[in-house]
Amino acid sequence: MNQAKSLKPVLFVLTSHGVKGSTGEATGFYLGEVTHPLAELHEAGIKVEFASIQGGEPPVDGLDLNDPVNARYWQDDGFRNAIRNTLRLQDADASRYSAIFFAGGHGAVWDFPDSPAVQRVTREIYEAGGLVGAVCHGPAALVNVKLSTGQYLVAGKQLSAFTDEEERAVGLEKVVPFLLASTLVERGAHHQPAPDWTAKVVVDGNLVTGQNPQSAAGVGAAMRDLLLAA
Repeated sequence: MNQAKSLKPVLFVLTSHGVKGSTGEATGFYLGEVTHPLAELHEAGIKVEFASIQGGEPPVDGLDLNDPVNARYWQDDGFRNAIRNTLRLQDADASRYSAIFFAGGHGAVWDFPDSPAVQRVTREIYEAGGLVGAVCHGPAALVNVKLSTGQYLVAGKQLSAFTDEEERAVGLEKVVPFLLASTLVERGAHHQPAPDWTAKVVVDGNLVTGQNPQSAAGVGAAMRDLLLAA
């Protein structure tokens, strides 16, 4: 626990985008992809702070309060206050954090990829030896991140993300601006798919990624283990 207390916080980043393309349907960050990794880190005594693309209170999706982990956090005043007052990511000082984690939810594919703040903070944390984690649609944050060398961060990396097949299964393959897994492969990533809705977590050095909501706790646990072993 003392080791956890000496760690810099992990920065959780949430989408600020609230609508699925031209459908008018609401979206946002997927609650379980925040609470499940958060629980893994909290239980180890690792501090977490929250940011979003626009700051303030981001839109939430997947508000399933039959999920006991979701319910516990959603009923916690400290968590709710933190979510209502997220840091605007462009104001984040990367040197303050041991890791960055991108939660999914469909909104992420609209505002993560082209965010200069996402690209800067991710690069700075990664190049300083910190962890980069993402789950489900969260790896949309990695689509355009380049290292100081000019190479895509994901080039040559093993990773996992929401699959094209899962996107088709939810009927949004023509709504999202791009298919996430295919786009990561175009950037040089080695995508490791599992069957739809099966937990899949891939660790490649300081990159930790998960395929879908079922993978969220596993991403948090993998990040916890890497942080405590550092």
